[in-house]
Amino acid sequence: MTFSNRDLCHIALLCALITISGAFKIPGLVPGMEFQLSAPIAVAICGVFGIKSYLCAGILSSLIGLILGTQNILNVCIAMLFRVVVAIIYFGTGPTRIFYLFSGPVGTFMARMALSFIIGKAAYPLVAAAVPGMIFTACTAPFCGRVLSLAARYVQLPGLPAKK
Repeated sequence: MTFSNRDLCHIALLCALITISGAFKIPGLVPGMEFQLSAPIAVAICGVFGIKSYLCAGILSSLIGLILGTQNILNVCIAMLFRVVVAIIYFGTGPTRIFYLFSGPVGTFMARMALSFIIGKAAYPLVAAAVPGMIFTACTAPFCGRVLSLAARYVQLPGLPAKK
């Protein structure tokens, strides 16, 4: 797999977007229910730029989190499971409305189920705590996708149609 200079810059910018948006959290009513803003943005990145760019940017974002000490191995494993589930759904559906609405919540659900298996805690409370974030992701991912699509067309990234 080879990358051009343009690809590397494009992936680095997407990585920065994922990393920075992951630092912002929406507080919940109960401790542990806060939700990262990176989930709808990650879904949108996959929908607009494709699996290769999405996974490369996500892996780099996780490495940066490990280096900075803002994430640990467990956080990275859970985030990578989310990313793989989103990529699989994208592979099956393409950038459709179904993808934008369901990939984030399904990815979060699968990540929470894996977390419950790893730490040995009940799955239902972990999933219940994530439901507000799942709803937020389903509602905002299509909007984020439209914004990123417009931005990508404006700068005419390769593989996307030119602006009209």
